[in-house]
Amino acid sequence: MKKRLITAACLAFLFAHQGKAQNDSISSNYKKQKLKIEEINFITSYYKQDGNNSAVTGGEGTEKLTDIATNFEVILSKKDKRNNVHTIDLNVGIDSYSSASSDKIDPSTVTSASYQDIRIYPSANYSYENEEKKTVYNAGVSFSAEYDYFSIGANVGFAKTSKDNNREFSVKGMAFFDTWKVILPIELRNNPSDNDARHNDSKPRNSYNLGLALSQVINKNFQIALLADIGYQEGLLATKFNRVYFEDLSVRSEKLPNTRFKIPIGIRGNYFLNDKIVLRTFYRYYYDNWNINSHTFSFEPSYKLTEFSSLSIPYRFYQQSQAKYFDAKNQHELTNEYYTSDYDLSKFSSNMIGLGYHVVDSNKGIFNIKRIHSFDIRYGYYTRTDGLDSHIITLALQFK
Repeated sequence: MKKRLITAACLAFLFAHQGKAQNDSISSNYKKQKLKIEEINFITSYYKQDGNNSAVTGGEGTEKLTDIATNFEVILSKKDKRNNVHTIDLNVGIDSYSSASSDKIDPSTVTSASYQDIRIYPSANYSYENEEKKTVYNAGVSFSAEYDYFSIGANVGFAKTSKDNNREFSVKGMAFFDTWKVILPIELRNNPSDNDARHNDSKPRNSYNLGLALSQVINKNFQIALLADIGYQEGLLATKFNRVYFEDLSVRSEKLPNTRFKIPIGIRGNYFLNDKIVLRTFYRYYYDNWNINSHTFSFEPSYKLTEFSSLSIPYRFYQQSQAKYFDAKNQHELTNEYYTSDYDLSKFSSNMIGLGYHVVDSNKGIFNIKRIHSFDIRYGYYTRTDGLDSHIITLALQFK
């Protein structure tokens, strides 16, 4: 062991001096840089939905929900003596939502803790870009917390760009380790319908994802990207305060398998029709081992109004098959091993259409405020065949 340590120390010493000799010419003209703020992003949104298929009450009842989300991001960077770029991305988000259906978990409490809740989710990411080798390495951590939930996440990634800058391959791995506080419907707390979890238990849910992407510039007008993901979840995947009513009118808490495997595959294309019009398209196919198959198609034309502003009209269509564990209220059989009446796992299709306005001015600044580099406002209306509909409006400011 001692010999190994001495050898390692000698090698470290030799390579340290060798590196110093190679860097003398660089360091002589290099002035140490400090981290500087590249940009600050502020995003806030208001979301409102309504429907009549609440999973809390067994697939019937109000789905009214409102959510106000705010996100604040600071991006800092610096270059080292080899002109490599080090970037730190700090982000914190806060959601405040209210849900009428959550109050039905325990009807005797008109304002239960889950009726109005706040979620806080900070994250930090670091990336290292080697401009000579055209590579980027990145890693990050994230946290999320609310009344009945706590999550720790981590991610690592790598990207490589071709010498002509026309092609890029990237890979990213993510893992989330969640802890859920089990909340059962009031009538099942003293007599749980299964042994999966008891009221106020803490249960884990872990999620793992590997994402691959290959983007290619076809010509000066056309770009495409191929996307593929592999996802796996394990732990308590059921939402235990969701009720399920059976053929004999008995009620149980939702029960689902403790594992789930997901594979989405997609393609994205951007076509610059001319100096004013850009057409953005996306298609994704999704499959999981709960027998859900889905198709997503989106199309977003963007029109340049002036030198500094543009208008976009995003549209998205989505269609999915029914999970093998889903059935409507009073339709489940007592012999079913797994069961849910959550209409997010039912067969449905949906449409979303919106309107977006973007303006950027690095000279005078937005609203004649020099620091405000860009301003975005977007509205979206979402509707699906089971009766759920929603509205969302988003405002974004970028400071530089």
